[in-house]
Amino acid sequence: MGVANFAKLVEKYTGHESTSITYEKAEQFMEAVLYCIGEMSVSEGNSMIQIEKMSARQAYEIGYKSVVRKVKSALDIYNDVLKGFTGYGNHCLYDTVVKGIPEFFKWYNVEFEPQNTILTLDYPVLKDLSPYSGIDKVYEFITCIRTEKIFLSRFSEDYVIDILRSYHCQYQDMVENICEIVYMDIIYHVLAGKSLAEQSFSESNYKQIQKVLFQFDREHIKNRLIEITKALVEKYYEDNNDLLKYLTASVDDIVVRLKMAVNSGRMKDV
Repeated sequence: MGVANFAKLVEKYTGHESTSITYEKAEQFMEAVLYCIGEMSVSEGNSMIQIEKMSARQAYEIGYKSVVRKVKSALDIYNDVLKGFTGYGNHCLYDTVVKGIPEFFKWYNVEFEPQNTILTLDYPVLKDLSPYSGIDKVYEFITCIRTEKIFLSRFSEDYVIDILRSYHCQYQDMVENICEIVYMDIIYHVLAGKSLAEQSFSESNYKQIQKVLFQFDREHIKNRLIEITKALVEKYYEDNNDLLKYLTASVDDIVVRLKMAVNSGRMKDV
């Protein structure tokens, strides 16, 4: 399906003067063609039957335009994220978002290598980005950062930093998701029946949390955390469904960590 478009890329790359390219470069161009065709099927909502009815050139050109639009959309979201953005003193978050992302937009080559993500995206978000590459991966990453910004914006910067400092004395250098740390802190408060305004936890608070975790199995605790999250999002975030999905995606992992902590008697280390 991509032979004609492959030849077109080779001609553009060589300036119509030669068709002699390395095997690695040929492989890169074929991946570029397939990436655009794949983007066309996803972004345009076309079925495989519709795609088969198109010529290779049509499929590639529609996909290419979809990639271009996604780059513009990602850049628009990114510029919005930057307004009032803070890294809360964490180098990984700040460097990835403020220093890294602009490098992607600077060097991303839609025409010859749209499949290249360029960045390692060191800051870990709560969504699995392994199935994505190129602008798809960066777009999903930026969208996650926007969702995290919405969540954290309900708290003052000092409040978030206090939580991070309590979690890790060298929070500035840790490579962990900040949103999840604050989310877990909220869960701790709810399970302990404690106001968010009170940051320090007493022994009785930990015992209350342990009691809940000992009393119920993982599935029950998971459902309880989802209920807590739904109530939180409905009350403070105008029932933002994207935020709800994003936060609850980490519930399974949180439940495992909580159960392991209570079974080992190390609740304070979570």
